Amino acid sequence: MKFDYDSTYFVPADVLECGQVFRFERFEEGYRVFSADKDCYIHTEGCRTVVESEHPDYFYEYFDLARDYSEIIETAKSFGVPALTLACQKAAGLRLLNQNREEMIYSFIISQNNNIPRIKGIISRICEGLGQKMNSPRGDFYAFPSSSELAAKEPEYYKALGAGYRDEYICQTSRRIAREGIAELESMDSEQLRRALLTYKGVGPKVADCICLFGFGKRDAFPVDTWIEKLYHEDFKGTLTDRKKINAYFTSLFGQFSGYVQQYLFYAKRANL
Repeated sequence: MKFDYDSTYFVPADVLECGQVFRFERFEEGYRVFSADKDCYIHTEGCRTVVESEHPDYFYEYFDLARDYSEIIETAKSFGVPALTLACQKAAGLRLLNQNREEMIYSFIISQNNNIPRIKGIISRICEGLGQKMNSPRGDFYAFPSSSELAAKEPEYYKALGAGYRDEYICQTSRRIAREGIAELESMDSEQLRRALLTYKGVGPKVADCICLFGFGKRDAFPVDTWIEKLYHEDFKGTLTDRKKINAYFTSLFGQFSGYVQQYLFYAKRANL
């Protein structure tokens, strides 16, 4: 099955190459995307972006296609920040994904002090080693393993897959989630969730904000990393050096639109658009 959407506000490269997701690969005329135990093929035909999958409802939600991003972009431009207005113009095809929550917790634990190709490789090897083999018209693939499957392995297993010092984080967090689940997290507001995430092994402030934004849909989160810090000093002429204070600056400025703004700014800066 397939469906399509206006490519003005849904450009595959903008959505996938902006650092919010790691399970995708180049495929035919576009990309193949994996989430939990599902996959899809996404590509552009003329002025439409086409999604092909046996799980259309899942990926309609995954790509946040019920939301009008033209309104989000106009709101972002209304803040009157030149760097943001330019970023919106150059990255209008970016959308924030609604990703699997447990998968995002582990993905962003792995992401800390890491680069995207290496993150993708570690996650891919974990899926191949522990995930269920899935059949698809686009070729077989491996699902992201459950917390119980992750928890069954010792730290050395993850170190051998390239996780480095994050091996302990994956083990301890997966064992906690296998034991407790994450249902309690799902009912929390943004600040409660952020505080709760900080109690998990391997989750610091930036990783917590990423999980809030990309895993739990908290669009008022604003992760601050090296790129955002650089942008803050260069484009906003800021003088703060503490990332917690930089985060507070941006969230007070952009409020409930902070997450969208962060991605437009981050992607445009990192990709030198």
